[in-house]
Amino acid sequence: MDEVNVLVVDDSAFMRNLISKIIESTPGLCVVGKAMNGRFALEKIPLLNPDIIVLDIEMPEMNGIEFLKQRKIQNIDIPVIVLSSVAQEGAYVTMQCLSLGASDFMTKPSSGSNDLNEVAKNLSDVLLSYGGQYKKSKGAHQKLSLDKKSSISKTLTGKNNDATSVIAEKRTLNESSSNEKNSEKSPFSWFSRQEKKEIKEIRAYREPGKIEVIAIGISTGGPNALREVFAKIDANITQPILVVQHMPAGFTAEFANSLNQICPLEVKEAKDGDLLKPGRILIAPGSMHMYVEKRSLATIVRLSDAPLCNGHRPSVDVLFESVAKCFQNRALGVIMTGMGKDGALQLAEMRREGAWTLGQDEESSIVYGMPKVAYEYGAVQKQVPLSEMADAISKLAREHC
Repeated sequence: MDEVNVLVVDDSAFMRNLISKIIESTPGLCVVGKAMNGRFALEKIPLLNPDIIVLDIEMPEMNGIEFLKQRKIQNIDIPVIVLSSVAQEGAYVTMQCLSLGASDFMTKPSSGSNDLNEVAKNLSDVLLSYGGQYKKSKGAHQKLSLDKKSSISKTLTGKNNDATSVIAEKRTLNESSSNEKNSEKSPFSWFSRQEKKEIKEIRAYREPGKIEVIAIGISTGGPNALREVFAKIDANITQPILVVQHMPAGFTAEFANSLNQICPLEVKEAKDGDLLKPGRILIAPGSMHMYVEKRSLATIVRLSDAPLCNGHRPSVDVLFESVAKCFQNRALGVIMTGMGKDGALQLAEMRREGAWTLGQDEESSIVYGMPKVAYEYGAVQKQVPLSEMADAISKLAREHC
């Protein structure tokens, strides 16, 4: 696959150059242009044809919010990653960007080298994920258009004899073989044709029972995926829902508030000691692990600043492990789009305990990492596309309450 073309939009020349250096040092990414504000970015998009845009929020003439509004008006579907120093202090503005169609967000690096290295790696991964997926879909659309034009041309000219068809078929087979070879060298490992691992089979200790809690783990691609799921979730669900979304500290309270505006259920950032209440969604705070603890009269949420697990805090595995221990077969575990394998191991443990489990499918995942590993572990009973996830969760919750 060709490189992902990135347009960098920031009013700071220093930041434009820093971000560009990060991008150019990443195999599979290429800076096709820079713009100092949203207005110049809109002018450059038709000329540069980028696959993804890195967008600052605070800029003169046209800021990030105004750019996203114009992007929507002009039906521009190129994914946008918001990268701004304002984001950490202004989580509300960041959530507004997501509601206007931004795919994801990251905070700008501080002066510390460790922070810079971490942001650089995360930014590279995110750009490859969203940009690679967009480039793939764009290529498929262009091929479909060319095939359609070719079909119309053949119909009009009548030039579609058997010999031509055989040659075309051979060429297609050769191109397919060539593409498969090229994909093996592609930096986009999640799009490459890989040898399928043998799927493990888990034998549960007991049959799935009544669902008393729903636990969801999600990462890259999660903010908008959760917006879609919770906007369509059944308003009559009686089970509490616990969510671990990999997100920096300072954002989850506003993220929960933004979900609460579109969800028929109550959504809030979890606090230590919160009761698990029917039909309430608790979001793990950024930089804090969340797990459940059974007391004599109720089950509560506990928060911890213990070391990272799988490179994350909050960690999906921490939540799933506690749910497996406390609820055994009386739970539903859901693992969705995200890099790495956080949540996969303990979703398998939930499955061994007899819990119901769902995983997001490959086609609808921004990154088919966490759900893929969980599926290979045998932890996923059923893979579900994002468009059907709300219905799948709601149906299981209704039928087994």
